[in-house]
Amino acid sequence: MKKTLVLGATPNPARYAYAAVQRLQKYGHEVVAVGNRKGEINGIEIHTENPMEAGVDTITMYLGAANQEPYYDYILSLNPKRIIFNPGAENFELAKMAQEKDIEVIYGCTLVMLSIGNY
Repeated sequence: MKKTLVLGATPNPARYAYAAVQRLQKYGHEVVAVGNRKGEINGIEIHTENPMEAGVDTITMYLGAANQEPYYDYILSLNPKRIIFNPGAENFELAKMAQEKDIEVIYGCTLVMLSIGNY
């Protein structure tokens, strides 16, 4: 299973980031949720600070590019194997920075990837 950090997590059940946390958990992945509002999703705390996590395989982005910049150093410091830019979160500047550190960049939908078995 892939330890996944959901960036842009929210306690709002109408948002895709909320569904992603639930679905990742359902598929057995360890989930770290980071967002700008405290709360929880199925017992997973939403961190409003940047927790230093070891062994992060994947960061899945649910923030628009304009809101990602404050997280650049944090994201790169986790040294994930890959970053998934979900629809609406595409960021070519961050993607380039990640690729320069040999981090795989995927433009796709985490929910779809999980449902078709290629997560």
